[in-house]
Amino acid sequence: MGVNQTLSTYSDMAFATSVVIYIAAMLLYFAEFAYGGRKQAQRARSAELVGAGAPVTPAASEGGVGRVEEPQKRPLSERFGGMAVAMTVLGILVHGGSLLFRGVAVGRAPWGNMYEFGSAICLAAVIAFTIVLFRQMRAERRDAAPAQLRGLGGFVLLPVVVLLFLSGTVLYAKAAPLQPALQSYWIVIHVTAAIISSGAFMFAGVASILYLLRAWHENDPRKLARFAPRLPSGEALDRMAYRATVIIFPVWTFAIVAGAIWAEAAWGRFWGWDPKETCSFIAWVVYAAYLHARATAGWRGMRAAWINIAGLAVMIFNLFFINIVVSGLHSYAGL
Repeated sequence: MGVNQTLSTYSDMAFATSVVIYIAAMLLYFAEFAYGGRKQAQRARSAELVGAGAPVTPAASEGGVGRVEEPQKRPLSERFGGMAVAMTVLGILVHGGSLLFRGVAVGRAPWGNMYEFGSAICLAAVIAFTIVLFRQMRAERRDAAPAQLRGLGGFVLLPVVVLLFLSGTVLYAKAAPLQPALQSYWIVIHVTAAIISSGAFMFAGVASILYLLRAWHENDPRKLARFAPRLPSGEALDRMAYRATVIIFPVWTFAIVAGAIWAEAAWGRFWGWDPKETCSFIAWVVYAAYLHARATAGWRGMRAAWINIAGLAVMIFNLFFINIVVSGLHSYAGL
């Protein structure tokens, strides 16, 4: 089957557009993070004055709006956050369209090389964050305690933008049919599971990194004094990392099992300790250790978070070094 060059061009244009949209969303998230943090500090200062007996007028405590009958404007930080969420959703739609155009252009699943695979992982990571964010927003409408999850947005999109930039430049591959070894229905089953798992693990890893930063500040308030208090609480970050990992770990397990079944059909053996297989299994062991540590009272907190970050490091090593540098049966990077 030939390649539809028109749809391939549309795919590349949509990919570049999605990167620009994600960058705009990331900057808006960081703007909310920075500006909202200053507002939180001002409110905390007002609370301290009230506790000390100092008079605080309604106008001062509410940002200068003293008349009750006048509707208060949304704080600038919240408007930044709302725009960031809208841009994120738009980026998901455009990004998904780029993969759809690529798939239709070549008549196959759009993850047959490193460019497409990296793009799909980033889409999975952003979708995972957006699902968690909208669940939290719905919980807040039920008067649940807010967790400031929008504060994660910029930190989730930062590695996404970096990986998309690398995918669109260093790892870019022109639209082309699949290599003969990949022409199997297992590419939809096995690789889809791997993409979803990798994207969710990226989100969980970012949450664990931010948890460590928050924990360092709580242990010594002088460290990261202007940064860490603006993050969600350590409990919320730890809970998000754990839930994302515990939900996606069975999917990663299925991806490894499906890969073994595909390997038996393609190469006549279920497991041959190929570098890709070995590194994937190491990642599985690390995440299993994290879940075990997280379920054990003595290994919660920072030590468990370090294990989760180690799992993310193995996944990144597997994605780049194993796929690009090491030669093996899974060398389908398309570079």
